[in-house]
Amino acid sequence: MTSEATRHAMQANKSKDTKPELVVRARLREAGYTGYRLHWKKAPGKPDICFPGRRVAIFVNGCFWHRCPHCALPLPKSNVEFWRAKFARNRARDARDHALLVQDGWTVIVVWECMLKKERLESTMREVLLEVGRASEGGPRVARVVEIGARRPWKLRRERQRLRSRHVLR
Repeated sequence: MTSEATRHAMQANKSKDTKPELVVRARLREAGYTGYRLHWKKAPGKPDICFPGRRVAIFVNGCFWHRCPHCALPLPKSNVEFWRAKFARNRARDARDHALLVQDGWTVIVVWECMLKKERLESTMREVLLEVGRASEGGPRVARVVEIGARRPWKLRRERQRLRSRHVLR
């Protein structure tokens, strides 16, 4: 059973037209990449931004709901088992949708909410535009998942350990 305040807070979470998504769309328009579809139902997982002709699907993931590998966010303190199961389902669904798109020959671009903060926005969008441009070129298409701003595995491991120790000390 949840309180009325918690219920209203959860209902306020949007799945479409979120701030990070609007930022990515604005930057794509500025760069001249128009003609995209929003939440296109014909593509597995209904990507946030979809270029059917280029076969590019862009997912703008919120760090909390999709469990960002860069942020190492702690689990909510109450109802922990519910949240573990919820996050596991979300991650499994994301992996399934990405695999289906790659299997169909799509380039899947994953942009994390934290990568769209002021200090990282320019470099993140440069990477996104590079990937969309690559898919637009006439050469052979390589179906793959590209995680924008992904750090090298050893750096990511060290960063996660640092963040976890910070959360434990609180």
